[in-house]
Amino acid sequence: MAIIVDLDVQLARRKLSVGEFAAAVGITPANIAVLKNGRAKAVRFTTLDAICRTLGCQPGDVLRWVPDEQPD
Repeated sequence: MAIIVDLDVQLARRKLSVGEFAAAVGITPANIAVLKNGRAKAVRFTTLDAICRTLGCQPGDVLRWVPDEQPD
């Protein structure tokens, strides 16, 4: 399963720094880094809500699914 987090794209579009974004969302910059780097194992709906509220976007603008490669 490959869930891709496109926070970098959304932050760049809005010219937001990680620190500004983390403060607006209410989580630490370290946790933003975990999300951005694809190391997160889960995201709470309340956190996803705060991310979408801050960015003015839909969850699909931040998260996308890419299928695993099938073995031949």
